[in-house]
Amino acid sequence: MSADEYRVERDSMGELRVPAQALWGAQTQRAVQNFPLSGLRMPRGFIRALGLVKWAAAGANVELGELDKVRGFAIQKAALEVAEGRHDAHFPVDVFQTGSGTSSNMNANEVIAHLATQYAGGTQAHPNDHVNRCQSSNDVIPTAIHLAAALAVSEQLLPALKELSETIARKAGDVGEVVKTGRTHLMDAMPLTLGQEIGAWRAQVEDGVARLQACRPRLHALALGGTAIGSGVNAPEGFAVRAASLLSLQTGLDLQPNRNLFAAIAAQDTAVELSGQLRTLAVTLMKIANDLRWMNSGPLAGLGEIALPALQPGSSIMPGKVNPVVPEAVAMIAAQVMGNDATIAVAGQSGTFQLNVMLPVIAHNLLQSIELLANASRTLARSAVAGFAVNTRQIAGALDRNPMLVTALAPVIGYDLAAAIAKRALAEGRPIREVAAEMTDLDERRLAKLLDPAALTKGGVRQRESGD
Repeated sequence: MSADEYRVERDSMGELRVPAQALWGAQTQRAVQNFPLSGLRMPRGFIRALGLVKWAAAGANVELGELDKVRGFAIQKAALEVAEGRHDAHFPVDVFQTGSGTSSNMNANEVIAHLATQYAGGTQAHPNDHVNRCQSSNDVIPTAIHLAAALAVSEQLLPALKELSETIARKAGDVGEVVKTGRTHLMDAMPLTLGQEIGAWRAQVEDGVARLQACRPRLHALALGGTAIGSGVNAPEGFAVRAASLLSLQTGLDLQPNRNLFAAIAAQDTAVELSGQLRTLAVTLMKIANDLRWMNSGPLAGLGEIALPALQPGSSIMPGKVNPVVPEAVAMIAAQVMGNDATIAVAGQSGTFQLNVMLPVIAHNLLQSIELLANASRTLARSAVAGFAVNTRQIAGALDRNPMLVTALAPVIGYDLAAAIAKRALAEGRPIREVAAEMTDLDERRLAKLLDPAALTKGGVRQRESGD
């Protein structure tokens, strides 16, 4: 770089050249040089949370007399700009950095201090002495992880899951009375309605929501105020409570200091817990996506029960081919989330004594999983579930020939005779009802009642007596 393209910054280790237009300082620059590893930067949601934490800390410090109002309000103004994403270009630190996330914390401190010094009319705001006052990277980064994840769950994932659940419910209202062949082991089984089948999807989604809700109280408990190891050294009494209260007002979340700040800094159990719930949601979405793919398979040589919306040509060589692209994309997202969870589990084990040292990768993977699942849920709802058409003729034809309908006869005629009827019907390609009329003394009216597919979807034991 030429002399006009950089400026000289200083930190406790000496002087360093920093790009002239950069808002960051020497410590961030050292991190840029030390960690040219992946090109992945910390997520937008994490930077937002960092800005909010610095805003709340400055506000608490002003209230407690730890910062003068000029510096404190200037820091708050700059921190909110960071939270709003106005300075994201000045957060260049790689995800794979120091395990405590100190580089990202100092990146925020330096950017905010640079801006706050301008806003304070030249009164210097120091990255450590003022922006980081009453804080440590060790409590700031875990707090930012919890806050970022809590906001993403509240603002992105829960609304997306609500949309998916409601879309499934509307679809069940439209097509729910259609009776079809059930399948276990991918083989024909007893009949059920489409409403029962896709209603199971909705129940899975709602259970996923319940699991997320159960995790939120621990997610809303913050490490801020514990400073270096949980003892709160260099933070005055009341700082943690005031900062959490300010964050609650700013975000609309019910936030409070963790009941044990040592645990909040030493471990990332809540992040591991949340990731486990996200993994379960990924399993749910993959199940729904794969069901849709199977039901849509064909159009001639597969099940062909439904037709998903035709969104794009499916082949570069086979004209007219249309593939289930949205369920495939959702399945890949599910796989990614499962991989993210494995990384978070390993990272969660890396809390040695008083500090976890894999915090940045936990933040990255956790927020990526939340965002991916939210996007997948909305896309699955809008581009697959809402628009699929039911092939009632194909469904009815398969149902009529389903040999497993004979299960309803077993309580009346016995298992062995029922099995013989099923085998003959399958071998001859004939309906169960027709073969059963030949092989039993049951009359047509009785057979029709026993083998009514719609009635069979309601469960219960069929008539065991000889009369009606």
